Amino acid sequence: MRYGAIKKRDIANGPGVRVVLFVSGCTHHCKGCFQPQTWDFNYGEEYTAETEQELIDALVPDFIDGLTLLGGEPFEPENQKELITLLRRLRKELPQKTVWAFSGYTFEELTGKTESRARCEVTDEMLSLVDVLVDGEFQLDKRNISLQFRGSENQRLIDLPQTFQNGEIIWWQDKT
Repeated sequence: MRYGAIKKRDIANGPGVRVVLFVSGCTHHCKGCFQPQTWDFNYGEEYTAETEQELIDALVPDFIDGLTLLGGEPFEPENQKELITLLRRLRKELPQKTVWAFSGYTFEELTGKTESRARCEVTDEMLSLVDVLVDGEFQLDKRNISLQFRGSENQRLIDLPQTFQNGEIIWWQDKT
């Protein structure tokens, strides 16, 4: 896996101050994407054990609320197979931190309710390690700059633990 950037102090991609990993590789190619360079699976730097450690170290300070995964597409199968190790480690070492993931795939595609190329052997576990999924492709004709943490009106902010507990999609609510 490769990544385009790491932001260690981000306030735009989830609540509070976050560490953000922009992974490389995306097959959606949304019209109006703000990171089209990350569509290329070969873009950016190689993700290594040192990269993982850099992310964990950046997440340690108390003022950091959590990790956000975007890209590119974190749920491309190639990326999931690398990111799962980071998420397992994060949950073990820093369980108080939240994890947000942005995906062009819908919740239904990721959970197998509708067909998708995103499903692989670690998808269910990866979803279980994410607190909020911002799902759905960016749609330029539904762009709305007033939306919190999303770019187009079709995208949803899904509280995954509550959704899995209740058996129906529960939208994330800002509790601050």
